[in-house]
Parts: sequence; C-alpha cells; structure tokens
Amino acid sequence: MKNFIRNIKKNSLLQAKFFTSSVIATAVDYALFFLLAWTIFDPVTAHAISYPIAVVFNFYLQKRFIFNLKRSTRAAFVISMMFSTIGWGLGVAMMFLLVKIPVLGQWPVLAKIIVTGVLFFFNFYTKRYAFEGRIFKAD
Repeated sequence: MKNFIRNIKKNSLLQAKFFTSSVIATAVDYALFFLLAWTIFDPVTAHAISYPIAVVFNFYLQKRFIFNLKRSTRAAFVISMMFSTIGWGLGVAMMFLLVKIPVLGQWPVLAKIIVTGVLFFFNFYTKRYAFEGRIFKAD
C-alpha cells in the first residue's frame, strides 16, 4: 500500500510539472492560433499549423525540465513526434467536428479548449513513454 501511495504522489508531481510545461506550450499554441485564425486562416487550418509548432517547443521543455531521458534524444524525439502526430490528427478531427456545432462554430476558441483538455492526458502518457519507456509506474 505504501508503494501505491508513493507512486500516486510521484505521478501527481510529474503530472503537475507536465501541466506547467503544457500551459506554457499551450500559450504558444493559442497565440499562434489566434493570430492565424483572426488574420488569414480558418480555425481548422490555424489549429493544424499552431499545434505542431507548440509540440516541438513543448518537447524541449519536457526534455529539459520534466522527464528523465532514458533513450537517446533522437529516439525520444522521433517517438514523441509520432505520438504528437497522432494527437495532432485527433485534434484536427475534433476541431473539424466541434466547429460544426453552432455555438462552437461561432466561438471556435471553446472548441480549441475542449480539444486541449482531451489531448492533455493522451499527451502525458504517450510522452512519458517516449522519454522514459514507461507509462504508469512512478519509478
């Protein structure tokens, strides 16, 4: 039981750190999204451009401040980007579907917030695997 509680505490701390880096990367994502969506692109295209830029920025933050790199940087980057590509596709598909709902079509930032929330957990566990080769165990 002690190990279980210790693992939950360690996972919670790691998720808090991941959340912080995600907030910073999300700020980059949203800034680019707003700039692109309010100037030259539709919301789906703006998301398709802003998300991958933020993902690469977040990789750097995760490598530097969050995960213990147990692979080569190159391997971690390739695995992380593969998962990010899946996340990107899921996000684009969700944006495409959500903006068809009238209120979300008028307020695409609400759709973007929903997409961000859904992708948080997908990203945490897949990035942990990319960096550390594990998903759930704390140590």
